[in-house]
Amino acid sequence: MRARILSNNLAPSSPEAEVAARRGGEDNSASNASAETRENGGAAPGALGTAEGRREPFLVALGERVRGLRARRGLTRKALARATGVSERHLANLEYGVGNASILILLNVTRALQCPLAEILGDVTTSSPEWLMLREMLSDRDEATLRRVRLAASELVGAAPPRGDEAPSARRSRIALIGLRGAGKSTLGRMLAEDLDFPFVELSREIEKLAGCSISEILGLYGQNAYRRYERRALEEAIEAYPEAVIATAGGLVSDLGSFNLLLRRCMSVWLKADPEDHMSRVAAQGDLRPMAASREAMEDLKSILAGRTAFYSKADIHIDTSGQSLIDTFEILRAQAREAIGLPVRT
Repeated sequence: MRARILSNNLAPSSPEAEVAARRGGEDNSASNASAETRENGGAAPGALGTAEGRREPFLVALGERVRGLRARRGLTRKALARATGVSERHLANLEYGVGNASILILLNVTRALQCPLAEILGDVTTSSPEWLMLREMLSDRDEATLRRVRLAASELVGAAPPRGDEAPSARRSRIALIGLRGAGKSTLGRMLAEDLDFPFVELSREIEKLAGCSISEILGLYGQNAYRRYERRALEEAIEAYPEAVIATAGGLVSDLGSFNLLLRRCMSVWLKADPEDHMSRVAAQGDLRPMAASREAMEDLKSILAGRTAFYSKADIHIDTSGQSLIDTFEILRAQAREAIGLPVRT
């Protein structure tokens, strides 16, 4: 029986509350991007009109946070509707600030988006005196300062501290590639691993080994929450098993901040980025033509997901744009920067 494949300690207790999108762990953001939003010039169909001038600023801000969280998770509105039991129209009104949703609807949305209610309400930093004091101390700091604080805090309270015999510099010998599907993580990762004589780890394959079934089956049976738990465990095991490795991650890993923090702390991270058009065409070149079925809506969905994740991808140590140049040229840039960071000579 398929449901028995997953181990009890990882299977979710309420699968029906966790049927978040069936869009694939490796970034179905591009491959399953669907006709989710005909947004009528940025507006929810039928939601504006006379209501436009009466929108409450708090509801508008709340809707923007919901929309941003949904994009970051790589969910279409239709998928979120299935996960919450809330109609697409109601969700559209919520996202555009014209729907005064009940607290129970918001709770369903937070469960599907895997975030606390406080995050949607924009009030997570009011939960304790320590949070309030931290917020006051950090509120006017620039992004560079906040990054230094985050790195220092990670060293102080990191959930997965390095092994006792691992030097802090060891993270440079684990190279983790992040970015949307179609950025070239698998292709360039294999090439880099061969050049460095490092093991190549495709995190999606490790997840399937742990689960004993495919990623689509994990998502279909248990939802995205279970997939993220497998992803975290696969990442932890890869880090512990390989002091030197090139790791290709799934594009949605940045949606799980615990996993992303672990990756940033224990690996040298490389963001392979590309234009949305290149992401789409490369997915199609891999033989997945599903996004082409509704190409206009798929492209808009992909752009929305990329916009929702860019701020997280940009936390990587190295950024490499894979658009507008050949695979070999891109690899030469990646190899040079990786070798320099590791401290190896750059071969010509």
